[in-house]
Amino acid sequence: MLELEYVRLHCPYCGESFDGSVDLSAGDQVYVEDCAVCCRPITVTVRVDADGLLENVVTRRDQD
Repeated sequence: MLELEYVRLHCPYCGESFDGSVDLSAGDQVYVEDCAVCCRPITVTVRVDADGLLENVVTRRDQD
């Protein structure tokens, strides 16, 4: 079962925010997503708790 959670992502390059989604069924994850505004690569870190609920989402520059 696909468990999508819609989140607001913040771009560390241009400072804009945009909507995204994370698949909670995948557990903790780190992936790269391009900013919807400036198209630069953002590293997104997702933490999911033991109950499968979203703990937090952190964005940072790809090279940081």
